[in-house]
Amino acid sequence: MTYVLGIDLGTSSLKGVLMDDKGNLITTKSAEYKIDSPKQGYSEQRPEYWVVALETVLTALSVEVSDLGKELVGISFSGQMHSLVVLDDKRNPVYPAILWNDVRTTKQCQEINQKLGKKLLDITKNIALEGFTLPKILWLQENEPKIWDKVSNIMLPKDYLGFWLTGNIYTEYSDAAGTLLLDLNEKEWSSEIAEAFNIDMSVLPELVESTAQTGIVRKEIAERFGLNPGVKVFAGGADNAAAALAVGLINEDVGLISMGTSGVVSAYEPSVADYEGKLHFFNHTVPGAYYSMGVTLAAGNSLNWYKETFGKGQTFNELLSDVYTVEPGSEGLLFTPYIVGERTPHFDSKIRGSFLGVSARHEQRHFSRAVLEGITFSLRDSKDIMENTKGKKFKQLISVGGGAQNPDILQMQADIFNADMIRLTIEQGPGLGACMIAAYGCQLYDTLEEVTETFVHYKEAVFSPKLENVARYDKVYAIWKEAYQATVDLSHQLVNFNDA
Repeated sequence: MTYVLGIDLGTSSLKGVLMDDKGNLITTKSAEYKIDSPKQGYSEQRPEYWVVALETVLTALSVEVSDLGKELVGISFSGQMHSLVVLDDKRNPVYPAILWNDVRTTKQCQEINQKLGKKLLDITKNIALEGFTLPKILWLQENEPKIWDKVSNIMLPKDYLGFWLTGNIYTEYSDAAGTLLLDLNEKEWSSEIAEAFNIDMSVLPELVESTAQTGIVRKEIAERFGLNPGVKVFAGGADNAAAALAVGLINEDVGLISMGTSGVVSAYEPSVADYEGKLHFFNHTVPGAYYSMGVTLAAGNSLNWYKETFGKGQTFNELLSDVYTVEPGSEGLLFTPYIVGERTPHFDSKIRGSFLGVSARHEQRHFSRAVLEGITFSLRDSKDIMENTKGKKFKQLISVGGGAQNPDILQMQADIFNADMIRLTIEQGPGLGACMIAAYGCQLYDTLEEVTETFVHYKEAVFSPKLENVARYDKVYAIWKEAYQATVDLSHQLVNFNDA
């Protein structure tokens, strides 16, 4: 039996997914770490937190799996995107990693957009947002010049772990695309952007494909954890790109709907496409391919907020047990899930959520259904951009996250998206994608399509749209889309008043 290990470096924990060469899950192990917030809006982690977590996971795996050392042949990664890691000339971190959810860089985003304008979109296919890496670099230049003077290497989080394992520094295209420094057309670092912001190209890591081997596990680490010498290490992918691979998003007929804390709609793109900044556009873990992505900032987060605020003491099953008794459209009640602002399609940090159309006849079941519908409508915004801009037609949508476990939510998704919804038999997320990269990199399979057929499986049940519900939801969605413009001015006034 041969093993591959996927290491998923998340925002609050590291997860190791161990699988055999037949796509069977052997075990998973995880370790948590903290997020530091020294000031309002700051979100940081020290890279050593990640190393300690990986050591913990490798130790737990070696204890539980007796033949790990003998049978492990490959390791790869998935990881949180955009976060900035900086090393000095001795390859030691000289500043805490500034994470993707750090919002200190609004000024720098404005500077980038003003200096580059449309050229940024032409080169990177993305617009400047606080989460991306380039604004963090500018912040460090402006606010910590002595630190910036020491920087010899810029890295992304998962690549720091790859460096720790192998001693080599690389990054791959799916993570590089989230820096705002990658020329997507040329698949190389943009000298034009780097020069515009006084970034020496020598500090940027060498670019490789996600499936490229970046080294082997260092001798001292292999000996410490009882691994065979020569365990191969592969570049891996950004978390969303690895997650796309893990659900089988390798052709244009299938889309991905993910409902976690945030909500994501992803589509496979065989070549560079211009969505005019309306969607994120990044390189895929599949060599030569890309994916487009829309984001609803508060998907599961809206449902959690609703439960904690209006359903204390109830489980989610209890809270949602009677939503099926309410007709599509919640009898005229609408919910906009903008409780922390919104990303796609509005890119508006000051918009806020609302219930509209509340009447005396509405009960908790109506509010519960309206929340679910509002979240799904927001996800449909992204799907519609893909269809209306590039003419995409999805035969099926893969549903993952909490919504995929609830038949009522799956039927609602089928009706609102007007597409067949399918589910995975087992969800392991980005860590599975990293395992698949390692399996392909180790040449256990000839193609990623073969890896996908072996590692990714779907439940037989398919949730198909009900035509009468589709027609009704189309009408309700048309009304719901007007809610943003109807509430944006009021939302901004309230936010500004509260911040004054």
